[in-house]
Amino acid sequence: MQADLVIENVLLPGGTKGAVTVAAGLITSIGAENPPTVAARFDARDALIVPGLVDGHVHLDKTLLGLPFIPHIPGDTVSKRIEAEKHLRRTIDVPVETRGCLLIEKLSAQGTVALRSHVDVDTEIGLKGLEAELTLKERYRHLMDIQIVAFPQSGILRDPGTADLMDAALEAGADLVGGLDPAGIDGDVSGHLDVVFDVADKHGVGVDLHLHDGGALGAFELRQIAERTLALGLTGKVAVSHAFCLGELDDFDFGRTAALLAKADIAIMTTAPGPVSMPPVKPLKAEGVRVFCGSDNIRDAWSPFGNGDLLERAAIVCDRQDYRLNEDLELAFTLVTEAPSDVIGRNGGLTVGSPADFLLLPVQSIAEAVAERPARRTVFKRGVNVTPGNDRFTV
Repeated sequence: MQADLVIENVLLPGGTKGAVTVAAGLITSIGAENPPTVAARFDARDALIVPGLVDGHVHLDKTLLGLPFIPHIPGDTVSKRIEAEKHLRRTIDVPVETRGCLLIEKLSAQGTVALRSHVDVDTEIGLKGLEAELTLKERYRHLMDIQIVAFPQSGILRDPGTADLMDAALEAGADLVGGLDPAGIDGDVSGHLDVVFDVADKHGVGVDLHLHDGGALGAFELRQIAERTLALGLTGKVAVSHAFCLGELDDFDFGRTAALLAKADIAIMTTAPGPVSMPPVKPLKAEGVRVFCGSDNIRDAWSPFGNGDLLERAAIVCDRQDYRLNEDLELAFTLVTEAPSDVIGRNGGLTVGSPADFLLLPVQSIAEAVAERPARRTVFKRGVNVTPGNDRFTV
């Protein structure tokens, strides 16, 4: 079969040099120096080729990109932050489509090729945010694979009518159902989880819940989520975002909770947050629990920070967990590539038959990529060079 593209003079992750060929948006060979027939060539100039980055947790509807810088509104609890955000949301006249497109383009330029976005669904905004994100999903399909979670940011039980909206969101095209602090926000673990898992079961979709509740309470909620996952046959289709509690438990509680998470194949998303605890990556992986990363807040009402750079996110994981060895940096790299790709159900590795979604970086190894976070990144999506202003093809 004729190749559409050959990437020449490329450094492969194993340290050898060669070429990568692409046809019909898929990788067709790795290491071949001289493919028989090729339509176009791209000189990598000895750059390292790595899988495209995948953001496992972002909020396209929340970003304030495209607006003048807005001072952060304080709030020291999740509930207060929710109310501060809703207040700010009422004053914004720039639509989600405009702000979200700026974020997608920013993420793409930095090497992100796929993402999972949590979109607010509540009785004030209804499904407007979802409708906007569905538009963005279609408009930017050439740059980004987008998966959408219907997220009850204001709670479910304390915001009557949200349960019906969650159901409607799945009918309208959301890919997963979300949840938020069953105890801390709704004050009813069973009632909240009943709604989340009933909607998931009805529509045959996965679940991704935000869990900020800490300590023994958070661990109890994790075990309840795992039990429901097993009971409904949703093994491998459930993720819990944040799960700060996993970094606060004694050995006994951590062990029994991690074992149940592994049995239910529940994945844990962490942003490696600064002032609070984070799930311990290596101990969780040793128990068989999948761990992945996401950006979460990028210039929004929750934080004035966040730039969407997943190589930087991997480096933050290393800093928070005291990772220094090459193999540690390589592990952190998988948390922003293969791991989230697996969680969102796509083949995101650098293998024959995988989508031709990859980066070329001016470094000598994956460890150096995480340590250096080079600004110069050449991004390919389905075999097309989508790097802004980049052009080094020869025919």
